[in-house]
Amino acid sequence: MNRNVLLILLWVILTPVFAQVNPPRLLVRGDDMGYSHAGNEAILKCYKNGIEKSIEVLVPSPWFPEAVIMLEQIPDADMGIHLTLTSEWDNLKWRPLTDCPSLRDADGYFFPMLFPNKNYPKRSVVENDWQLADIEKEFRAQIELGLKKIPRVSHFSGHMGCTSLNDEVKALVSRLAQEYHIRHYDMSLRDAGVMVAGYAGAHATSDEKLQSFMKMLDSLEPGKTYIFVDHPGLDTPEIRAIHHIGYENVAIDRQGVTDVWTDPRVKAYIKTKGIQLIGYNNLP
Repeated sequence: MNRNVLLILLWVILTPVFAQVNPPRLLVRGDDMGYSHAGNEAILKCYKNGIEKSIEVLVPSPWFPEAVIMLEQIPDADMGIHLTLTSEWDNLKWRPLTDCPSLRDADGYFFPMLFPNKNYPKRSVVENDWQLADIEKEFRAQIELGLKKIPRVSHFSGHMGCTSLNDEVKALVSRLAQEYHIRHYDMSLRDAGVMVAGYAGAHATSDEKLQSFMKMLDSLEPGKTYIFVDHPGLDTPEIRAIHHIGYENVAIDRQGVTDVWTDPRVKAYIKTKGIQLIGYNNLP
């Protein structure tokens, strides 16, 4: 038999076996629990009835107390503290937990943006004289309140990328993770061999999200670990009132995430493909 033909034959035979023994692993993470009541409901629904395996909580957010109570319904859920330095919505705001003048706008709220945005001139963190000491104080307060209310926290992440603001902030987060005995945080995922997965195509509508999510699932390779991050929500009057310039379709967009993550076809396809759903607490 020709050597190339033999190699192809072996590949056809062994690839399904390898995939079963060493399947792709997918961490589906739902962000921003606490920003709204409907957002809390959607995140809970996506964990109970869907494929979500990790939940990020915004500790300074207005619906954080409700989130803490809701999370008692899912005591085995993998939980993360979604550290934040911003409050981006126009009609909904939250403030720092601490006295940190360099992180507050003129009204005492977090700035809406982390980096310069033409729609919010001079209203980003980096356009103001932020101080590392203020960021450390605020991160510590969020971590300590988060751990007090949700002791099972397994990781930190950064809202709008704030934990990767610059090298100083990255080093700060690494140091805080060691101090508070938190194994995983945004910058540590690469060390754990985790790759970022995203929609493989258009994703403006629920139908587009479904098709692009399915294509993404098709692309996952055996033996590799991926993370997929999005923001579940519900198309309710509450979330229709939440928006900022450049992102006005929040309710429709986030309802689409909930639709896909709870769709029986998605759950069945994951099972058929042998994809293993994990949380941060399953990472090495």
